[in-house]
Amino acid sequence: MHSGRTHRPATGDDEVPRRVIADGERLPGDGMYLRLVELSDCGDVYLRWLQDDDVTRFLETRWTEQSDQAMREFVCAMRSSPSEYLFAIVMVGGDRHVGNIKVGAIHPVHRHADVSYFIGEREEWGKGIASEAIRIATRFAFERAGVHRVQAVVHDGNAGSAAALERAGFAREGVFRQKLWIGDRWSDQIAYAFVRPESMAGIDYIQPEV
Repeated sequence: MHSGRTHRPATGDDEVPRRVIADGERLPGDGMYLRLVELSDCGDVYLRWLQDDDVTRFLETRWTEQSDQAMREFVCAMRSSPSEYLFAIVMVGGDRHVGNIKVGAIHPVHRHADVSYFIGEREEWGKGIASEAIRIATRFAFERAGVHRVQAVVHDGNAGSAAALERAGFAREGVFRQKLWIGDRWSDQIAYAFVRPESMAGIDYIQPEV
């Protein structure tokens, strides 16, 4: 449901934007929910994800050493940012944290935001979890954060991530040829985006998969 708030582009005279979701608040979806990542999430499981070469194969984090301190510093930075939101992807059954999804940074004038994500628990791959998390995060961006356009990029070899975006309604916009080095070859980067519907009554595009 549309909140009825009118969002306008920020100007240089605007105050620092306030965060639009509080700790503990849940963004519901089909069999899962999103909530803000907390420092209490920074444990052995989260660190294991960041140190797993298969999990981070297409993430920029693979180029830097991952440690407990670095993980906590990142989470603290996200929690204090006025324009970035780091969410935990949590399954309803057992409240199990299985991955993360980030919205932002949100541009203060042009109102576009990146979305990035990973599923840390390998046994949860291929179950549609990422596409549902993208749907929930996109709804949040449009309805709560006043975003006009949500965008993402994927490596050309990351078919799973591309499919998740397409299932969530994102349109493929173009290809940046040989933009990324992935360790053994140059990779194209594929751009996707979802533009906010003309009428927020049309937000019903986000539907659980059958």
